[in-house]
Amino acid sequence: MPRQVLDETRIHPAVRDQVANLNADIVHNVQAAAGSNPVLVVGMAMNPECRKARRALDAAGVSHQYLEYGSYFSEWRRRNALKMWTGWPTFPMVFVKGSLVGGNADLQRLIDSGELKRLLGA
Repeated sequence: MPRQVLDETRIHPAVRDQVANLNADIVHNVQAAAGSNPVLVVGMAMNPECRKARRALDAAGVSHQYLEYGSYFSEWRRRNALKMWTGWPTFPMVFVKGSLVGGNADLQRLIDSGELKRLLGA
């Protein structure tokens, strides 16, 4: 599933490094956490969907790691790097075994269908 991304040849050499590395630390943090935790929820403070996702996992007896980056009023520019990296437009971002499975509603469907347990090999 290729997504359109501005071709590197269309980015002036003077700013390529800035484009490539802008808020790269947040992406690297999430990549590392997604790779080392069976279930990762990436969210933000004050977002009810993030709380719902975490509660749904708790209710299903699925342990998970949670990373929180700011709130509606803070760190939104840094969170944009995650949106650009994943292509997912909202929070939470839920990863299962390193793969993005969507947000809260998508997670709930996986739990309800039993697919989450299957993905986790439980």
